[in-house]
Amino acid sequence: MEQEKTKPIIECDNLVKIYKTDEIEVCALQGLDIKIDQGELMAIIGNSGSGKSTFLNMIGGLDRPSAGRLIVDGKNLFSMTESELSEYKRKTVGFVWQNNARNLLPYLTAWQNVQMPMLFDPDKKKKEKALELLELVGLSHRKNSRLSQLSGGEQQRIAIAIALANDPKILLADEPTGAVDVKTGAYILDMFREINKNTGLTIVIVTHDRLLSKKVNRVAAIRDGKISSELIMKQSYADWINEITAFTEAGSVQDEYLILDRAGRVQIPREVLEKLGIKENRVRLTVEGDKIIITKP
Repeated sequence: MEQEKTKPIIECDNLVKIYKTDEIEVCALQGLDIKIDQGELMAIIGNSGSGKSTFLNMIGGLDRPSAGRLIVDGKNLFSMTESELSEYKRKTVGFVWQNNARNLLPYLTAWQNVQMPMLFDPDKKKKEKALELLELVGLSHRKNSRLSQLSGGEQQRIAIAIALANDPKILLADEPTGAVDVKTGAYILDMFREINKNTGLTIVIVTHDRLLSKKVNRVAAIRDGKISSELIMKQSYADWINEITAFTEAGSVQDEYLILDRAGRVQIPREVLEKLGIKENRVRLTVEGDKIIITKP
């Protein structure tokens, strides 16, 4: 019997986001297309201002798209009312921020912080569930500690427990290793991988962390508000992913593919154009067999 193909839990079709003021208009997303399968663990990378955090905010229901199509878990985020959007944010997505001040309340203990998202759910056994989640992230022994008594890595692990408190279908993490050292960052990444493996939770991570982006199966690169390329882990490396270190060259474990949009356009990375010495807005294109060759005019 043929195995059923996994359905996308996130579908972005020609997604556009424009921020306007009286004097300026900024297009943060410029026709972004991507599908993310249910149960996938993937990373989004890109330079500052490329649109990656805007994309995460769109999925999280924190910002509304300007145009295009955005379907998450079968829900059309364009047509949601404010009350539907509030319910969506409470039950469908969990957020982990780089800045722990957005994740934790400093005057509460770790245990109390994890219980906060469950306050409006009368059916949950909040204390028991919170303790289970602290155990999941290896911090049940710090349940009575407050923010000032915890290290940056411990705070981030508690933030992950908080994000999981309402059993979301999608976990969104914005630079989750940005404020910790390399060793702690690797530990946090391995925790995401274990959660994904054991629960099937879809996890999308925005990151600059090269080690993190090397240890997931798929990495989408955003340039100028569009998905320009994807890095897919070579199958031969999938079995020894835990052995990949910060010193392993990314190119040795992943294949890079440029993304062809519906109009047949691809984005060529700026560093490639500079290497070829191309400074104009014209290039020469020739086809030789099964290869397309781009050169200076």
